Amino acid sequence: MVEAQTWTTRRMSNPRLVESKNNEEVAVEIPATPPGDVRQWQALGLGTQFSPNILTAAIIASWYLSNIGVLLLNKYLLSFYGYRYPIFLTMLHMLSCAAYSYGAINFLELVPLQHIHSKKQFLKIFALSAIFCFSVVCGNTSLRYLPVSFNQAIGATTPFFTAVFAFLITCKKESGEVYLALLPVVFGIVLASNSEPLFHLFGFLVCVGSTAGRALKSVVQGILLSSESEKLNSMNLLLYMAPMAALILLPFTLYIEGNVAAVTLEKARGDRFIVFLLVGNATVAYLVNLTNFLVTKHTSALTLQVLGNAKAAVAAVVSVLIFRNPVTVMGMTGFAVTIMGVLLYSEAKKRSKVTTH
Repeated sequence: MVEAQTWTTRRMSNPRLVESKNNEEVAVEIPATPPGDVRQWQALGLGTQFSPNILTAAIIASWYLSNIGVLLLNKYLLSFYGYRYPIFLTMLHMLSCAAYSYGAINFLELVPLQHIHSKKQFLKIFALSAIFCFSVVCGNTSLRYLPVSFNQAIGATTPFFTAVFAFLITCKKESGEVYLALLPVVFGIVLASNSEPLFHLFGFLVCVGSTAGRALKSVVQGILLSSESEKLNSMNLLLYMAPMAALILLPFTLYIEGNVAAVTLEKARGDRFIVFLLVGNATVAYLVNLTNFLVTKHTSALTLQVLGNAKAAVAAVVSVLIFRNPVTVMGMTGFAVTIMGVLLYSEAKKRSKVTTH
């Protein structure tokens, strides 16, 4: 008859009883099973080499490098290298995201595969893909005409458009403090626009369209995928949205940009560097989405928002240092006012949520 194990021998693990040299039973502690995300990193050979803090810092650094890198690469390709096909470039980004997402989910198993369960859910994701296309194409097109610094200043106004669409679509009203915080967001970009030396009206309009599209996607996504059965994590959502977006963009690139694939192949024969640029650019575009997911997973959505505010300023400074585009004191002041408004908006939103609960 085996003696029952006590709580002392069982806590924190499932001990295994072994016999000692004196024929006495001794409880041997079996280490607790690590969490799923730790096991995933260990499978990739990362979990045992780095501490969690170092790993998180590396992920945040990768997020900054990929976000700023894709902006600079897009700007270089579309403005300086002379590759004037923003729709085709965006389609390459989408194809890259689809391929890399498939590998990350099905082979590396970074997240479990989630399936689309109904035609209704498929149509909702397709609608999000269309908005996503519009936003990304407008953003890439704007880089042909505007410096990265001004592009980022306009992009910082996303909270303003989010509040507007949330009110128009869902009739959601924010507190007076939240709406007041949006005033410097708008005032700052007006100030920066009036003093931007390289201001281009079409570039400005498509950049505003990109910012509004990004805000619209976040609002619509919250509405369309509100059901628990239809919710997808960002990695699975990208897996389904990216190929849909590529299919949406295909007829537009053929109609507007002509036989761009043949032109690209012809360029590649004369200059192999463009192959490196396009493949590298498409890869970094996927890394932006991957690191977005990893930063949120290892920190929080609020941390990602704060990092995003800082990223706009860092990207603006780096682009000025690299591309040497002229800036004015008034333009920098306007950008700073916009960023300050975004920070005030974030704080006001947090306070309003605390008050509501």
